[in-house]
Amino acid sequence: MTIDSSAGANPSGAPDAPLYVLVGSPNSGKSTLFNALTGLRVKVANYPGVTVERFEGVVALPNDKQLELVDLPGTYSLEPLSPEEQVTVSAVQGQMEGMSAPEGILFVCDCTSLERTLPQLGALLHMTDQPVVLVLTMLDELKARKGQVHPYKLERDLGIPVVGVVGNRGVGIQDLKDLLASPEKLERRSPQVPIPEDPAERFVWADEVLGRTYKAPAEGTPITDMLDKVLLHPVWGILVFLAVMVFFFQAIFQWAGPLQDGMEAGVLSLSTLAKGLPDGFFRSLLVDGIIAGVGGVVVFVPQIAMLFLLITLLEQVGYMSRAVFIIDRMMGWVGLDGRSFVSMLSSYACAIPGIMAARNIPDPKNRLVTILASPLMTCSARLPVYTLLIAAFVPATTYGIFNLQGLVMLGLYLLGGFAGMFLAMLLRRGPLRGSTMPFYIELPPYRAPTLMLVARAVWVPVWRFIKRAGTLILAASILLWLVLNYPQVSVPKDVTAKGEQAVSSYKIEHSYAAKLGKTFEPVIAPLGFDWRVGIGLIASLAAREVVVATLAQTYAVQASDEDTKALRKVLVHQLKPPNSKGKNPVESLAVALSLLMFFVFALQCVSTLAVMQKETGSWKWPAISFFGLLGMAYIASFVTFQLTLWIGGA
Repeated sequence: MTIDSSAGANPSGAPDAPLYVLVGSPNSGKSTLFNALTGLRVKVANYPGVTVERFEGVVALPNDKQLELVDLPGTYSLEPLSPEEQVTVSAVQGQMEGMSAPEGILFVCDCTSLERTLPQLGALLHMTDQPVVLVLTMLDELKARKGQVHPYKLERDLGIPVVGVVGNRGVGIQDLKDLLASPEKLERRSPQVPIPEDPAERFVWADEVLGRTYKAPAEGTPITDMLDKVLLHPVWGILVFLAVMVFFFQAIFQWAGPLQDGMEAGVLSLSTLAKGLPDGFFRSLLVDGIIAGVGGVVVFVPQIAMLFLLITLLEQVGYMSRAVFIIDRMMGWVGLDGRSFVSMLSSYACAIPGIMAARNIPDPKNRLVTILASPLMTCSARLPVYTLLIAAFVPATTYGIFNLQGLVMLGLYLLGGFAGMFLAMLLRRGPLRGSTMPFYIELPPYRAPTLMLVARAVWVPVWRFIKRAGTLILAASILLWLVLNYPQVSVPKDVTAKGEQAVSSYKIEHSYAAKLGKTFEPVIAPLGFDWRVGIGLIASLAAREVVVATLAQTYAVQASDEDTKALRKVLVHQLKPPNSKGKNPVESLAVALSLLMFFVFALQCVSTLAVMQKETGSWKWPAISFFGLLGMAYIASFVTFQLTLWIGGA
């Protein structure tokens, strides 16, 4: 599958352009360099046969020349242990299926850590005869930390071109393009310091080269040392991590609230405009189906954008790696390590890339446990459901700087996280027991965020969400409208006299959807769910957020209602268990809490199951995961519903 994340991105449009690849360790500035060279014109695809993503772009060179650039997965070693490392080695050697051999390699190295990465460059130069360019990043940081590097001396000793850049500022980018436009300057020469064949001797070789060309920077800055003493402390570090998480979810509710109100106003205006169309099939489909369905989901775009903005900022400033270091200790309690935390953290955006990120884990059992636990992390598709129900049933009470709605949201996220950890612990101490491999993580220095990288990191997932709303959710909304409005029935006069809302409710009660939901209702009645909620649960298998559109249509909420928060008000009064007399408001709260618990645990995403099948190589583990988490969701919802009724005296 190919996703074009920006207009005009078409690497295949330059068939005669030479192919170059980017190689380097994580956090070396490789992605920043890639974006600077390609101008953010990126094409994302998967390598054949694996779920590892490849990023392609076209670099415009002087004299109207072009080259195709592929950003390979970051790796600390060219002796592959994980699928990502194997992809990098295979691509460099020209053995990657569906990809031609590269005509040149850009080896990206953080010049503040040359002593760690130069042996890897030695392995690369020994592995291939292709032209190699050493690109030194973070030059500004090296200078700030009183370090020094001599590129021309490095060129002499290594026998390859060396270019220094500061990618986020564009420094050195044109020099690199000029070099790539002149193939005669890329030819490898005999290095003045020969590279040994024995990998162990390459560390001695690296020390010899750097002793002539490089002055190592200071280990850290006073600010870095001061921050790390707190952020990496076994007690204070955990407290800061928890404080960051609280701030994270407070921001999603409080900062995104005004933007969501603006989105709702826009949907209301569109609904009012559509209301002026002649009455009939098309008007009903547009107002009650498309606008009510898609519009009910699109209004949550501000929360989605805020989620990815905060995650990106934490990564850009360098805190995320510190969080991984802190959580690695806790992961050890359940038999996993920091690599699994990285995968699970990615699952908070979407379980699919989270599961794919598990390819970095070299141990097969750890990888499988991480894949099975990742769907319990609260993905962004759950966010519209959580936001809707919390806004409807939890008062926006503030306690000092804390908002009760934000705290409830945080609680749901933590519940999913702890459930995932508990499941991982059971698996690692049970059927998938085994020892863990050593975990290595590099702590990058604290840096100011790069505006363009932040903008792209937020825009790409938001645009994917919008496209999802315009395709999958649109199709689901239209299908749902059809089954909610057919077969056509005659509405009694006494119902017609009660108004349009009563007519809509009557038609829905006698629709195909109602028949399906009522057939399914006895199974979910113990959870407090009636047939309307049942239809939403079935529809959410396509996409979790579809349940919002489903509830809007099954409860006959008019898209043209003057109050854009109509669905929340309707749920407060009509979200009742089957056969309820509607006299006790606790019943609505009990159903809402039960529904929240169901969404915390249930694996309601066909796409996630498909990716799990690809990663594990069979349908065995996806089936176990689906039915196992469904059982957990059923039990948690049942207990929550019954306990809430008991406490409320219902």
